[in-house]
Parts: sequence; C-alpha cells; structure tokens
Amino acid sequence: MKTLPTRPTVTPARLALPALRISLALVYLWFGVLKVIGQSPVEDLVRATMPWVHGPWLLPALGAVEIVLGLLLLAGTFRRLAPVAVAAHLAGTFLVFVQVPAMAVHDSNPLLLTATGEFVLKNLVLICAALAIFALEAPRGGDVEARAAAG
Repeated sequence: MKTLPTRPTVTPARLALPALRISLALVYLWFGVLKVIGQSPVEDLVRATMPWVHGPWLLPALGAVEIVLGLLLLAGTFRRLAPVAVAAHLAGTFLVFVQVPAMAVHDSNPLLLTATGEFVLKNLVLICAALAIFALEAPRGGDVEARAAAG
C-alpha cells in the first residue's frame, strides 16, 4: 500500500499569500479595465457617491488608479505601499452608506442591505485581505512561514 507523504512539498503558507495578492490584483485589474472602457456596472453608484466630482473623466481616472494598484500587486512591487493603498481605496467605497444610504439599505434599516449595500459591505473582506498581505508578506527574500508564525 502506498503511503501519503507526511509533509506536503509545497506548504499552504507558501501559496496562500501569493494567491491572495494575485487574486486581489486580478480583481483590481478587471474592475479597473471595465471603468476605463466605459463598461462598469457601478458608474451610477460612483457618481452618486461622489457628487462633488464632475466630468466624464471620473470613472476612467478611477479605473486607471485601480489598474495601477492591480499591476503593483501583481508585480509584487511596493509590497508595503500597494496593499495599504488598496485598503484605503476600498475604505472609500463605504462613502455610499453616508452619501446615498438609500442605495445601500432598505427603509433606513442598516440591517436590511440592498444589493449595492452587500456589494460594498463585502469590501471588508477585501480590506482584510490587503491588510493581511501588508502584515504577512515578507520583503523579497524573506521567509513567509517564519513571519506568519511569529505574528
């Protein structure tokens, strides 16, 4: 009978953070490109959330920022700055709850989220992902497992 190896050749700790960083980068690239090419389903939401910003350049500019952040995450450059910038950007999405709460909740009840409210609230998970990348991903040449165990 063949026995299973007691230790995997590639540990989950070695895959988890790069997978988290790459998946977050792909989401940022995808959503950013949709904004740049004028195909984003959140155009009305963004414009309602930021009524003080006018002009046709708003969504393409926001998309360009998202593309840059996605590329930085994907390339693994600016390993400390990129995830913090992503977390800050995502925190800005919660403006909808302040600026246009009717788009985020039903009947002024914060427990009854609309689809938009759920869409924005899930950004808490993405913020935590960005913060985990910031906290746990070692600088180039560092040992991710040792850093995670020390945390």
